[in-house]
Formats: sequence, C-alpha cells, structure tokens
Amino acid sequence: MTTRRDFVQAVPALGAAFCVAGSLATGDRPAQAQTQSQPAAGHFHPKGKAPSRHTAEVLKRARDGLPFADTRDLEEQKRGLIAPMKDMTIMADGGHVAWDMEQFRFLDTPGEFDSIHPSLLRIARLNNNYGLYEVVPGIYQVRGFDLSDLTMVRGKTGWIVFDPLVSAETARAAWTLFQQHVGQGLPISAVIYSHTHGDHWGGVRGILDEADVRSGKVPIIAPVDFMAHTVAENVYAGNAMNRRLFYQYGLLLPVAPHGFVSQGLGQRVSAGTVGLIAPTRFVEKPIEEIEVDGVRMIFQNTPNTEAPREMNTYIPDLKALWMAENVTATLHNIYTLRGAQVRDPLNWSKYIAEALYRFGVEAEVMFASHHWPRWGNARIQEVLRAQRDLYAHMNNQVLHLANQGVTINQIHNVYELPKSLQQKWECRGYHGSAQHNARGVVQRFLGFWDCNPTTLIPLSPSDSAPLYVEMMGGADKILARGRQLHDEGRYLLAQEIVNKLVQAEPGNRAAKDLLADIFEQIGYQQENPGLRNSFLSGAYELRTGIPTGEAANSSSPDVIRAMSTELFLNFLAIRMDSRKAEGLRFTINLVTPDTGEKFVVELENATLTSIAGFQADKPDLTLTIDRSALEQTMMGAKTLEAQIADGTAKVQGDPSVLAKLAATMVDFDPRFEVMPGTKARPAAVQHADAYQAVPERIIAE
Repeated sequence: MTTRRDFVQAVPALGAAFCVAGSLATGDRPAQAQTQSQPAAGHFHPKGKAPSRHTAEVLKRARDGLPFADTRDLEEQKRGLIAPMKDMTIMADGGHVAWDMEQFRFLDTPGEFDSIHPSLLRIARLNNNYGLYEVVPGIYQVRGFDLSDLTMVRGKTGWIVFDPLVSAETARAAWTLFQQHVGQGLPISAVIYSHTHGDHWGGVRGILDEADVRSGKVPIIAPVDFMAHTVAENVYAGNAMNRRLFYQYGLLLPVAPHGFVSQGLGQRVSAGTVGLIAPTRFVEKPIEEIEVDGVRMIFQNTPNTEAPREMNTYIPDLKALWMAENVTATLHNIYTLRGAQVRDPLNWSKYIAEALYRFGVEAEVMFASHHWPRWGNARIQEVLRAQRDLYAHMNNQVLHLANQGVTINQIHNVYELPKSLQQKWECRGYHGSAQHNARGVVQRFLGFWDCNPTTLIPLSPSDSAPLYVEMMGGADKILARGRQLHDEGRYLLAQEIVNKLVQAEPGNRAAKDLLADIFEQIGYQQENPGLRNSFLSGAYELRTGIPTGEAANSSSPDVIRAMSTELFLNFLAIRMDSRKAEGLRFTINLVTPDTGEKFVVELENATLTSIAGFQADKPDLTLTIDRSALEQTMMGAKTLEAQIADGTAKVQGDPSVLAKLAATMVDFDPRFEVMPGTKARPAAVQHADAYQAVPERIIAE
C-alpha cells in the first residue's frame, strides 16, 4: 500500500506544505475569499480554518448525548499492562520511520479539542495503549504497534502467534518487547492468520523464518481459501482502491488536531515491509477442533463476514474466545469507503450469534485482533449480543425502509440505530458508520439506482454542472450564496451548490477554496474516522492539488507470488484498453511446466479471455514458461521479452502476437483526479511493463 511517507518522500515540496502553520485564528468571522481570510492558529495548512461556532454547537450536542458515564472501556484498556513501549518510533529496514507514536502524544493533553468529535477523541486516546499486556496467564498482547494487535498464546513447546501485524519491522519490535518480559526465549511454535486482510499477516517475516515453515517445524493455520481471497480482493479494482485509501485513511493528512486523529481500529497503518508466508494448514469445516502445540483450539469459520474468509477461535481450557475482527470495539464496515464488495450484515450477525451460543455462554475472556479484551462472562455476552443486534438491525431495518420506498439516496438521512445501541460504545462508528453502511445495505440488495428514471443514465457531473451554474446566475452568485450558507452553518446545502461550480469550472480558485472550507467544517463534525478523513482529504487536495512525482514502490514479492496465474490473466484483461484491441484476433496457449498449469488465452471482439485446463488445437502462439520465471515478469523484475531472448521462456508460432497484446496494455494512474482541478502534470512517470501485475499493494483493514 502506498503510504503518506511514500508521497512525502516522492514530492519534496509537499513536506514544506505540512509544516506551514498560521499564526492568527479566524474564530467565528464570516467566511471571506480565501485570499482574504486568515489561517487558523496551529493549523497544518496555510489556508486551514478554525472550527466555526456552528461546528462547536454540533460537537457540544454530540458530547451531551454520549454515554461518558460508562467507563468500562477505560478500565479494560489499562488492565494487564506489563510494560509500556519506551521507544516512540520504530525504524524500517529501509531507513525511514515505519511507526511513530510520538505524533499521537498530543491526544494525551487533558480536555477537549474543538476540531475533533468527542467520541472520536475518546477512541483515539484509547488507541494510545502502547505496550505489552496480559490477557490471562498464558495469553498476551502487544498493542499500539500497528493498526492491529499481536497476540501470543503459550503452547507446549513455544508461543502460538495470532495475526502478525502489517509490517515486518513492527512485528519484530513487538516480539522483542514480548521476549524481554514474558517470552522466556521460547520460539514461535505456530502462527494463525485469522483472515485475509493485510494487517493480519503482513508482518510475518519479521518474526518467522520461512525455512521453519517449509520444514514443517512451524505450521501456519488459516481459513480455507485464504490465499485466493487474500490477493483477489485487492487486484481487480486495486488501483482505484489505493487512490480511495487516500481519502478513507487520510494518507496525506498530518497527525494533528485539525488533521488525522486516529483510524479507529488502531492509530494508523505502519509503513514497513509487507511479506507473506503461505499457510500450511487450512481450517475447512464450519467447526473444526485442532490441537496446536498442545493447546486445544476450536475454530469457527465465518466466511463473508468482516472479510471474505475469516475465523474465530475458542480455547476451551482457558475459556478464552478470540473473535478475530468480527467483534471489536466499533461498528465495522458493511460498505467500505475504499471500495470492496458489500458485506453481508445478516450473515455476520448470525455468526456472532453462533459464537455466543457455542462459546460465549462459558467464556471468561474475549479478545480480538484490534482494541482490548473483555473480561467476565456477563460482559462478554453483553458485547456479543450488542454486536449481533447491531448488524442484524442494520440489515433488517434498512430493508424495512427500502421496502417502503426509501432509496439509496435517502436512506442515510432516514435510518438510525436504536437508542439502546447508540448508548453502547462498542457500537459507535469508529470504522464503519451508520450513514454509509445503510447505503451499502441498499446497494447490496437493490444496487445504485433509486428507481427515478432521471438518475438511471445521468450526465457526468462535469457535463451537467455548467447548466446548473448558468441557471443559478453564474459563479459570483453561487460564491456569494455559498459563503452565506457556510456562515449560517448549513454546510451540506453549501457543498451542493459550490460543488456544482467546481465541477463546471475546475480552474476557479475561489470556488475550490470555498468548497475546501465547507468540507473542513463537515469533517470536524464527524465521529467516524473515514468520513472525517475523506472530507479533510478533499479539502487538502482542493487547496494543494494532488502530489506529483514518482511514488515509491511498496509492492510485496510475496503477494505477487501468491497471485494465481488465472488471477494474473484476469487482471491483464482489466489492464487492456479494448479500444486499442479493435480488429485484433489471436489465440495463445500458455503452459507453466513447473506447476503443470495450462491455459487458453484468446483475444476476440476486443475482449481478452482465458480458461484454465485447456489448450487450443491451432493456436497462433504457444508460450511455455515456468511459473517461477513468470513471477519475475509479474513483479516487473524481468520483462517477458527478455525471458524469451535468453531462452527462459520458449515460444512456438507467431511471437508478434505478444507485442500486439502488449500494445493494448495501459498504466493505471495511482493519482487520478478525484476533485476537479486538482491534477497537476506529473513530474515523473514510471511506466509498468505490459505484463507486470500492477497494482501490487495489499490493503489493510
């Protein structure tokens, strides 16, 4: 995944922009043209504004309605602390900072921040737990080293590790801290990947030697179909997902009261080295008991819940229930802002109910891959029941409203969680939100269309916006009315009309600056980190533009190797611009002798297709290359042309068809424009090889 560090390093001028802070506060002065107004004191951006009095009122109402009398999370978060981590930064092997907790220390300042929702501030402070904790004797967690936690369970001969973080460097540092205080020098005896997202396996090479896995000394256990879903979820729309991450995860926002505060699940995603060692044993049955290094573990497969493949684990002898990422201290995503297939909340709810009745009736501690444990059977059942009802209510009542005609464009303003769930901290929207999840449920069952023919084949915003601007009387009138709405605190209405102007006139600096001011106030008001980050990121890019320069390559060879040949061929079909393939027709037989795979690849009707297990009788070309050699091309280390030239790959037939196919491939721009008028001409362009498997970055969640 491209990180903020990648872009800051790639664009030297960007770092200076982050360091500029204004010296005068605007207070609640009416909005002026950006060239006339003063920046907010302490703001990271020279055009940044202070929260308005309207935003202050929204945050006060939120604070008054939140259950601050319930302090159990505060007590549970502190329980079991063995040793805090003293080093605030963890360096990456590449020489940069992989993890920096120092930047989050501003959160420890007592009192409120007028630019942060009080509930978001609460979870951000809770996520500042940075050290080694005992869950129960025999189970330990290192928290605060990454977006996720590192968990160790005592086995007969060593330590069983659950979910080794995002990066090798943070996992290694966590393991070192653990060994200093608890580990007794005992080795890792097994690793368990709870699910397919990158923050649950990416750091494995920091704590484990692959030779020990391949020899059978250390098993790696994962849910069935883990490898296929680990890669596939991030490939087909991977470039778009990574661009959208800049909004959901606020990758360009500095950590500051006016900027990035927390990601909710944890403070942030580390910027180290991502690796993957393939599992050696898969949990295939719905419920499967396995003895792992002398410890009885009961695995509950929960497919198509928080991840395409995920599993909970119960350790009966310790009465300890591991809920992976199915139950943490937040409402999770049904629809993920970065983009992903919409999840099934009813299915999710039913798996939580099954865990409640199978394990929760006797469990004495419940822990997970994010946040902190819950102790005591009554507390465990309370949280499980609340989260069960959270996802079931969202599914059932959104559909209840949809069946009465509430559309995808209305549901987020109509649906709300029951008051009882709103008063439970673990049901607050620190990762998902009720607003965007409600729209996701409608999308899952009914799709994007609201059944109004006007919206069925609408014009693109850039095509329709000029008419709106004309009918509204031109830019000056829109700016004047937009500023008035801004000053009145009617930000959603203000963004409606000012966005039309920006769409119609992308070069209108005053319009973009006013829309940025509006986005900023909406962002300050959000409890949900993804919503906050998205509005503030939109404001940042409107003010500064999209960073130019060449992004650092953060691909993982392990992930490329994990990509199936079929998935690679499917991705090439997505990379191909069909307009360049008009009139072309050919058939290729692909053979990979070392894996015994065979494919027919056909280009016809400007469409590239492939099918595994077959060979054409009369192909235009037969390409024979070991899968291990093909991976070099997939990673961009060696072109297919070079492989053919040195005899690594063998061709029979017409080799020119490879050049013809290569000519149809295009690069995906990792910085495509989201907000109009923010795209600058790139200072450097790195072209991918025609047969390179890009995008390559794995997304954590």
